Amino acid sequence: MTERVNVGEAIARLLEAHAVNSIYGVISIHNLPIADAVGRREKIRFVAARGEAGAVTMADAHARFKGLGVALTSTGAGAGNAVGSLIEAMNAGSPVLHLTGQVEREYLDRDASFIHETKDQLTFLRASSKAAFRITSPDHAIGIIREAIRVATTVPMGPVSVELPIDVQAAEIDLPHDLSPVQPLQLPQVDESHVDYLVSQLQSAKRTVFWIGGGALDCVDEIKAIADLGIPVVSSTHGRGILPDAHPRSLGAFHNSAHVEALLKAADLVVVVGSRLRSNETKTYSVEFPANFIQIDANPVAQQRNYKVNRFICADAKDILTRALSKLSSISKVDPDYDQAIAAAKTSAVEALRKQLDQYALICDHLREALPEDGIFVRDITMSGSTWGSRLFPVQAPNRNIHSLAGAIGLGLAHAIGSSIANPDKKVVGLVGDGGLMLGIGEIATMAQEKTDLVLMIMNDGGYGVMRGIQNNYFGGRQYFNELHTPDYQKLGESMGVKSWKVSSADEFKIAIKQAIEFKGPAVIELDMHAIGPLNFAGPPQKKLY
Repeated sequence: MTERVNVGEAIARLLEAHAVNSIYGVISIHNLPIADAVGRREKIRFVAARGEAGAVTMADAHARFKGLGVALTSTGAGAGNAVGSLIEAMNAGSPVLHLTGQVEREYLDRDASFIHETKDQLTFLRASSKAAFRITSPDHAIGIIREAIRVATTVPMGPVSVELPIDVQAAEIDLPHDLSPVQPLQLPQVDESHVDYLVSQLQSAKRTVFWIGGGALDCVDEIKAIADLGIPVVSSTHGRGILPDAHPRSLGAFHNSAHVEALLKAADLVVVVGSRLRSNETKTYSVEFPANFIQIDANPVAQQRNYKVNRFICADAKDILTRALSKLSSISKVDPDYDQAIAAAKTSAVEALRKQLDQYALICDHLREALPEDGIFVRDITMSGSTWGSRLFPVQAPNRNIHSLAGAIGLGLAHAIGSSIANPDKKVVGLVGDGGLMLGIGEIATMAQEKTDLVLMIMNDGGYGVMRGIQNNYFGGRQYFNELHTPDYQKLGESMGVKSWKVSSADEFKIAIKQAIEFKGPAVIELDMHAIGPLNFAGPPQKKLY
């Protein structure tokens, strides 16, 4: 006899079949059938976020590690609260399944003032997601959600939203026979002529530079083999750790250093692999590349997107690099003079940044010393995150330096929570500014309730430090609207039941961070930046502001 279940339970079983072990969400009268099924079945952990933005951001971080993140939100304003986080997941290419409620089908799109209804919800979900679906037939629910998962996990990956009217969720259906995991579509293998072209260019070039991004995250062995041939590697901040910083030909994310820019300009071949060449990493597309410029990307839309290239190869990065390396195995491009120039460029970049950072370079050192090598560093968009967090902090493997790709403040704490829950065996440190933290400060309660093994570093300078730097450099030093009232974060953490410290020097931080990382469970360290000293930062490299 066919088993009868409501759609909410069928969805829960489908997610279980896809090995989903955590859902991040906010329960609502418009999603309770799904939440109830998850609760009754006790097979998936439900993480009760304090806001929809936090829920989707946690799912985004989870997806970066586990391949699929799931968020559950309400409809109307609840779904609207998730939009900024969906935009972040789009920028990061995170496969997120966003399940959102909807009003009963009878009243849908009638402007009937039904509670939680909003105008054109599906339109704003489509605008902020890779795709968006509305389910109007209970029997069609599982098929649509399976398709949503396939779309989310197919390259280029991204968040997919699914609207589920409340009466659809509650409706009984025959449990579908097939709940098996769906597979993403695979890119066709690139033609051998493209491989041969890449090999010929690598063989003939004397001074090649590789620039890698998040599209090369699963190419650790291949990128190391490229570097071992004698080729230096620059990475986007998202791609850091693909080639360990300790490798002598790693230039890290120092793409805006004058000496690294000079290497790029003087190269006779640059190969960009899986990078969007973002504006903040190319000085608004003004970094100069040589005429011999090859771009490899799995997304055909990337062709000529930001720079003119003389050959675009639409391919899976791992596939084409593996095949190219098989034809380059006996070739060495090692040049002692080039290696000397690479080392000098890296040394110059590091020394200049350390001089700029002063005491904050020591804070970076102390954090690196205390955090286990397999620990995960998550940073919000804040001065410390964008200076020493993105470049100076050593990273030896991918996905150990998680951050916002959309450039929005306020996501760091939720990203850290999602990273911690996805990696219960690893220590996570989240770095946030006081301004950004206030956008999602309620998630400290989630951090505590879920007993995350997470240290939250709060860089407190009483305002928007990045804006101060930009206003100082580009607006004649005029300072407006960047001063913010802030709480005592040590007391706030303690009020949440979180072990907390407050430090006013790099030496004090060295002691506190060691203790916080040794402590098993959630912890807060507030760093008084006024006491530590100024952090000089004028914002991301950019063209003249108007």
